[in-house]
Amino acid sequence: MRMGLPLGGGIGGIVLLLLVSALTGQNPLDLVGGLAGTPTEEVAPGTVSSDDPQAQFISVVLKETEETWDQIFRERGARYQPPVLVLFTEATQSACGIGQSAMGPFYCPVDHKVYLDLSFFEDLAQRFGAPGEFARAYVVAHEVGHHVQTLTGISDRVAGLRRQDDEVTNNGLSVRQELQADCYAGVWGHYARQRDLLDPGDAEDGLRAAAAIGDDRLQRQSQGRVVPESFTHGSSAQRVEWLRRGLESGRVDACDTFSTP
Repeated sequence: MRMGLPLGGGIGGIVLLLLVSALTGQNPLDLVGGLAGTPTEEVAPGTVSSDDPQAQFISVVLKETEETWDQIFRERGARYQPPVLVLFTEATQSACGIGQSAMGPFYCPVDHKVYLDLSFFEDLAQRFGAPGEFARAYVVAHEVGHHVQTLTGISDRVAGLRRQDDEVTNNGLSVRQELQADCYAGVWGHYARQRDLLDPGDAEDGLRAAAAIGDDRLQRQSQGRVVPESFTHGSSAQRVEWLRRGLESGRVDACDTFSTP
């Protein structure tokens, strides 16, 4: 996966970037630039080291999503306000409550922050069989997709509907919201491919990651049976389908999961 770095393309460019960062003492985000004056990264005190190579990789991915969504919002006559990335281990406090590693990555619409425990990416590669840089990037882009839903009012509308219905209907709304975030991640991937940031096979890494964390696969692994009524994120096939739609179309309006049967 090429991150569009001024020091060269591909993963080698990221390694060189991190090396220069270590030698100069500069934050790698300062070296790649981005939206000036925007605080986009926090590290929970006493948890993840700010010079962790994986943490820096994820931070650079976040910057890339900012470029994409800034462009999309400007084309629609709006201003994109990027989320803040919070890296933690084991547990952290958010405006939405205590975040724990067992929850996986999550987005809090109250404080507009994306919370990531880097151990999840080890599980993604080893436990779920979805290694690769773009697989990790997809997870970040998915959470950023929830931020886009918050900025555009979709999250508020879903929250309003959820208060009025039963658990099965609420779960269905949650699935649609999650699948739309998958599609939005694909939209970012589409733009990344146009900017020649993706290597051959990167898209397949992302699709493999989407399949690995489908509700049906996770339920089968944990309890030996599948209960579709309890799905909250969508099946493996659904997650792959909507990520692919975003990747292939690059259009936000192709991600309307709420109008699709």
